[in-house]
Amino acid sequence: MATFVLVPGAWHGAWTFEPLARLLRAHGHQAFALTLTGVGDRSHLLSATVNLDTHIADVVNLLAEHEVTDAVLVGHSYGGMVITGAADRAPERVAGLVYVDALVPGDGDSCWSLVTERERGWYLNGVGETGYASAPLPFFDPRATPHPLASLMQAVRLEGGLERVGGPRDFVYATGWGGGSPFTALYERLSADPSWRTHAVASGHNVMGEAPDELLKVLLDAAPGA
Repeated sequence: MATFVLVPGAWHGAWTFEPLARLLRAHGHQAFALTLTGVGDRSHLLSATVNLDTHIADVVNLLAEHEVTDAVLVGHSYGGMVITGAADRAPERVAGLVYVDALVPGDGDSCWSLVTERERGWYLNGVGETGYASAPLPFFDPRATPHPLASLMQAVRLEGGLERVGGPRDFVYATGWGGGSPFTALYERLSADPSWRTHAVASGHNVMGEAPDELLKVLLDAAPGA
């Protein structure tokens, strides 16, 4: 049995991963679909002080609270920033990493520095209303809520990086982006790196909703001992 911690992308809550979490539990694993501070059903905690460090602490604190030592951290999109920081801070609790069409930062990288001008425009959508929150885009699920801008701008600080984390590292690449995927160059780079396992999936960015069976297989293969 493994423990999966499922971290959603910006503007989205645990609901994006909950159907997948139920499938993982049905296979005998423990699974936590996480809502990050200030978003979703925790939107009442949104403030100008919520940043990337806050979200990394959300994951690290969950691992400590539940005494998890075999975690497979799964991050979608922005969630890749979060699981990278959490794995760096608590490598002894992490047994694998799965990036679902997600950012894979190095020390000093931020969402802002890693994405294209298109995504930067998304980040600044509606910021003028509060000065500290990025509004969800019109084509998002109605459950999407404003996301703390500071978390998208803050650079991640890594002491040791992913090399300290045991277990496999997987990258799931969605091939069905309209207008081209911002993750293509990353996917190509990781595909040439023997320390990564890469998977191309016929899906838009919402891999959890559009290709759940394919994603479930990747996650089950990432479980310790699989």
